[in-house]
Amino acid sequence: MKNITFINNTFHLKTHHSSYVFKISEYGHLEHIHYGYLVSDLDASALSLKRNIAYGDQILYKDNTHYSLDIVPTEFPSYGRGDFNSSAIEVIVNGSYTTDFIYDSYEIKDGDIKINGLPSSYGAEETLIIHLKDEVAKLDLDLYYAIFPVENIITRRAILINHNDKCILNKLMSFSLDLYEDDLSFMELRGAWNKETHSIFKQLKEGKYIIESNVGFSSSKNNPAFLIKRNNTTYDDGDAWGFNLVYSGNHYSSIEKNEYGITRIQSGINPNRFTCVLEKEETFETPELVLNYNNRGLNGLIYNFHNFINRHIVRSEWKLKERPILINSWEGFGFKFNKFDLLRLARTAKQLDMELFVLDDGWFGRRSDDTKGLGDYDHNEDKLPGGIKALSEEIHNLGMMFGIWVEPEAISIDSKLYEEHPEYALREKNREDVFGRHELLMDLTNPDVRDYIVEKVSNLIDENNIDYIKWDMNRNLTGVSGLYTHNYIKGLYEVFDRIFTSRPHVLFESCSSGGNRFDLGMLCYSPQIWASDDTDPIERLKIQKGLYYFYPQSTIGAHVSASPHSQTLRRTPLETRFHVASIGALGYELDLTQLSNIEKEDIKNQIAYYKKHRKTFQYGHLYLFEDNDLREIFEVKTSETIVANIRKLYYAAPNIEKLYVKGLDDDKNYVVESRDYQLNIKQFGNLINYILPIKVNSEGVIINEVSKRMGMKASKQVYRASGKALRAGIILNSLFLGTGHNDELRLPLDFGSDMYLIKDNYESREEE
Repeated sequence: MKNITFINNTFHLKTHHSSYVFKISEYGHLEHIHYGYLVSDLDASALSLKRNIAYGDQILYKDNTHYSLDIVPTEFPSYGRGDFNSSAIEVIVNGSYTTDFIYDSYEIKDGDIKINGLPSSYGAEETLIIHLKDEVAKLDLDLYYAIFPVENIITRRAILINHNDKCILNKLMSFSLDLYEDDLSFMELRGAWNKETHSIFKQLKEGKYIIESNVGFSSSKNNPAFLIKRNNTTYDDGDAWGFNLVYSGNHYSSIEKNEYGITRIQSGINPNRFTCVLEKEETFETPELVLNYNNRGLNGLIYNFHNFINRHIVRSEWKLKERPILINSWEGFGFKFNKFDLLRLARTAKQLDMELFVLDDGWFGRRSDDTKGLGDYDHNEDKLPGGIKALSEEIHNLGMMFGIWVEPEAISIDSKLYEEHPEYALREKNREDVFGRHELLMDLTNPDVRDYIVEKVSNLIDENNIDYIKWDMNRNLTGVSGLYTHNYIKGLYEVFDRIFTSRPHVLFESCSSGGNRFDLGMLCYSPQIWASDDTDPIERLKIQKGLYYFYPQSTIGAHVSASPHSQTLRRTPLETRFHVASIGALGYELDLTQLSNIEKEDIKNQIAYYKKHRKTFQYGHLYLFEDNDLREIFEVKTSETIVANIRKLYYAAPNIEKLYVKGLDDDKNYVVESRDYQLNIKQFGNLINYILPIKVNSEGVIINEVSKRMGMKASKQVYRASGKALRAGIILNSLFLGTGHNDELRLPLDFGSDMYLIKDNYESREEE
């Protein structure tokens, strides 16, 4: 099957399960026909808009016709010739805002075509280029369509070429799409620091909905990814369309349903405060936009996105490679550490079979708190005698990888760099500085600044045998134009290219006050991204679930931290913290040396389980389930299946619970086996006295000491069922009812959890 056909002035772009169809109209515009279910080349006429008569108030493109651009679903709408919906381009030529792009020619090229100065996907089978012209405005517009048939993905972008002496560009979207569909909903990822990427579903009614960032980066307020679905679409059935921008700067998406039932969807660089002057023969290229359609529900959409990102966005030696289990020093020590503390933590981590030690903030210059030191790279001799190199050698001698935290885009007023180069700081003239986390940003549009960052980070990696970099950024951009923001992002991408392309062995994890820059642009350089500074597992349920819709679990940094949690003060079981973090790139972020023996034993068992099933956790086919106020369920599947069953709150006299498993073979028989773990005996409070021969204080010294040395094994659950039964839902053992206890009873109370391994060959399974 050809991926791209051109028959009867109609272009048909095909993936294995979707069609994207548009034609050249009688007046030379690109008229959109269909994006959705896979159709035939012969269906274009039946699917096209029928223009029999015009509405009374419409502007006609040509007099005495029925042709009005206000209702024609064009591929890249502009202003001034009768379309009063949102335009995809706003450009001023000789004082006029009017543009009218007419078809000129097309090309089909094998593979993909790189974007100048911006990251993009790679590995497309074919790329269609449509050349449009506005002869009056002396502008050319090229539309690019790249095809990924196996992943059912099409990407779009645009290039504007100016042939005037000068023109002013205020807006250029990456794509526009008109859908004639009724009864639609959309979902966006909204949030803030510590509560990023919460999935918000809304009914799509007449009007305009905006998803955007104005903070300079892709933002924790609104992620650039969103989806549209039919109202009756479920997780496993029905039509859904997904969209995501390969860009890390200010983004803008609009979903506009007009009075004629047309839904116009656009996405690209945010036009707010954006003005770009193009000189003669200059061009402007947009970021790439990823389009994803499937008719197998939201889980089908998720599958397409995950496959595409793992295979056509993530680069370096870490593409499709299992991520190491790390220990990060931050939540254990903050700024207050010395070399002895770090090595003690590393030795404990090694004893628990962790693989990567990460030294976080506080290792350089004057950095004793967050008011100073950013921009400097000399190690703090008081904390680290012998420097980073000596520490790195000792970590490697333990048999662990070594990683380090940096924040290269920021500068502190109290730093050597600022004293020597105050011009490196981004400042607004004639105004008092405003600070975020006591810092300013470096001016990445300045080549000297880019050279400085590249030199310092490259030397840090090379001279100290660094295996992993956590690249943080904790301040939003203020007081700058939209064009400056775009050029800053291009400067950042250049820095990444220069540092990491020649060092593909380095595992680069990007971070921005948690998830302030979780986007496809960053994933073109960093194989994983820190999802949120909030590692409370119950908060992470919402954060990670939102990300799962658009990003594979291999890209999501997820850590087990201390309880009560430092940001919510919520107490949660160690096993739940692991079960949530395991559906991602697992790490630990707490002082392991302060744990009890039984907690260390539990963590060692967690790590052994994760390593054994790491490919499934990180790269397995992920399924989401219908929302439930009581629990959240995540499933990942390779040749084996793992289901995490996370309880939010426990209620008295609880309902009977079912376990649903998706994607299995109906005709096979399976064994379902719960993961072994221990319960902390302190959680039973005074009930412990019902089984002890003597009465003890449930909060006293005896229970505290015993709980450090022994726990209570969770009930071992084993169920046997067919694929059909598991799809229908098998009934789990009873939860605690307050009337007694036995070996079959499940005890995941508030914030408790279970994890189940499902295999189809019980007799030959290995013991866990």
